[in-house]
Parts: sequence; structure tokens; C-alpha cells
Amino acid sequence: QVQLVESGGGLVQAGGSLKLSCAASGNIFSINAMGWFRQAPGKQRELVAAITSGGSTNYADSVEGRFTISRDNAKNTVYLQMNSLKPEDTAVYYCNANIKTTPWRRAHDYWGQGTQVTVSS
Repeated sequence: QVQLVESGGGLVQAGGSLKLSCAASGNIFSINAMGWFRQAPGKQRELVAAITSGGSTNYADSVEGRFTISRDNAKNTVYLQMNSLKPEDTAVYYCNANIKTTPWRRAHDYWGQGTQVTVSS
């Protein structure tokens, strides 16, 4: 069993900052890419940022320059530092990780339960 547990969401005023964390635990052999997605009411889930095991990153155009993704491989944890937040960043944020539980099985995607981020104007 693998679990992803997120923390750090909340309510913040426009222009403020929040930092999300997501820790993976359980039967983990290795973790490939990790990332953050978000889903606003009435919209599809979208990729916010992703980071490979080697540290390469990519971001959605809408958050480039404002958000920073990072990871601590020793702790199996991924972070999302969100600065200059805008009301349009309001959404449920989900952590995702591509994880191998054994050396001989292919990796699978796992998801966290989601954490609400609300940015007031």
C-alpha cells in the first residue's frame, strides 16, 4: 500500500503565499516523477507543476514565475511554494507520484486526497 498525504492548504488573500507538502509512504521501491495538479469547480483537473527524480521541472504557463516545485528524495516528499497568489488559483490541489513498489513491477500513479486552496480578492 502506498499513501500520499498532503498538507498546507488554506485561505489566503491575493498576493499572499502558501506552501503545500505531500509525503509518500508505504511500500515504496522508487519514485519517478512527482507533481501537483489542481481542479477548480466546474473545470477539468490540470497540471500545475512536475519534477523528475533528477530535479528537472516544468510548470503550467499560468503559474510560471510564481510557483516553485521541489522535492526531498530522502523524505519521499514534494513541495509546492506558491507566491503572488491570485483568486484564479483557487482550487483543490492534488499531489501525484509515479511509484514503483517492487523492482520487477512497472510504476503506477498514486494520488493524494486533495487540499483546498482559496485565494480571496
